[in-house]
Amino acid sequence: MKNRILLIGYNYHPEPTGIGKYSGEMITWLAKRGYDCTVITTYPYYPFWKVQPPYDKNKYWYKTENINFESGGKIKIYRCPIYVPAKPTGIKRILLDLSFLLSACLKLIQLLPRKKFDSVITIAPSFLIGLLGIFYKKARKSKLIYHIHDMQIEAARDLNMIKSKGVINSMFRLEKYIFDQSDVITSVGAGMVTKLKVKANKEVALFLNSTDLTQFYPIENRKEIKQEFGFDTKSKILLYSGAIGEKQGIESILYAAQQFQQYKEIKFLICGSGPYKEKLQNLALTLNLNNVIFFPLQPVEKFNRFLNVADVHLVIQKANASDLVMPSKLNTILAIGGMALITATKESGLHSLVSHYNMGILVEAENQEALNEGIRKALFVIDKDIISSNARAYAEGHLSIDSIMSSFEQEILLK
Repeated sequence: MKNRILLIGYNYHPEPTGIGKYSGEMITWLAKRGYDCTVITTYPYYPFWKVQPPYDKNKYWYKTENINFESGGKIKIYRCPIYVPAKPTGIKRILLDLSFLLSACLKLIQLLPRKKFDSVITIAPSFLIGLLGIFYKKARKSKLIYHIHDMQIEAARDLNMIKSKGVINSMFRLEKYIFDQSDVITSVGAGMVTKLKVKANKEVALFLNSTDLTQFYPIENRKEIKQEFGFDTKSKILLYSGAIGEKQGIESILYAAQQFQQYKEIKFLICGSGPYKEKLQNLALTLNLNNVIFFPLQPVEKFNRFLNVADVHLVIQKANASDLVMPSKLNTILAIGGMALITATKESGLHSLVSHYNMGILVEAENQEALNEGIRKALFVIDKDIISSNARAYAEGHLSIDSIMSSFEQEILLK
């Protein structure tokens, strides 16, 4: 049996998008390779901000799940209770983090006397989960890997989710302690890695989110797929698919749709779930938009076909989030060879990456005129085939789950 791995994070499979999706795929890959994996997590709630069936029946207590693989590897999942706010605010998110910290800590204490884990992987956000990793490391002398998806404290500060400077400064001091105690720090974006090296004053490794290229790929006959989802073959479809939250600034899509109403063939699709979806739907009604359609999250078995419906994929973020969060939706867009229109500041790592590989259209974040002009170019001017080819080539060369996880195994787990 290979090394025993413990992952601690409140987002995990079967959450369909974001961190939960990637954590689930990572642990499954390791278990298939023969690793003995344990996960301390909670019940799937993201991006709905509501515990999903059938887990909603158990959400107030602990639950254990076991999965075994032919390789001899296995996954044991401990689901812990957590407070999930229906409408997350800064304070409510802190309560969510603290509730998981407490319930997961109780489970971790139960696991202390058992066989030692060789490596502990803690997932941020929440950055506080790193404290659980430190606790286990000090008790059992394990390697601590601190993996950062979002720069949570900066996002909370810059998006005005937490306004108290004292609270923010206390969080930064606690985060610095976690950095100091971690054996390895990893993050999902080059821009974040650069910033984290300065913050942590130590090396930070790039550990990209991966994509299953056999699950997400280009489909040639997109006209047929458009009909399958209820659209005319001549429709020009702009799709936003993902979490609908505060850091995206998705209302700009509705204002763009307002400018393109005279083009009857142009449709704006917003697919996803989140605390701000109802607010967006109300705004669409207020603006009297007949070219905006809201879709629910699509099931996994339909998702590749659904993504291939789009002529343009919208990756919308606020300016101050460009290097604080790495849009996970971009990976699947690149995998299908999609035409991505991305809002990003010129100084961000995201902007540099997309520009270097010419695999998307970049527009200034939080600039409505720039977004509108970018949409016009994407639909009527730019050669889609070149960008689509570059996008798929980048995915094949850099985002394959086998390539990324093999590198993680050799360079981080086994070192």
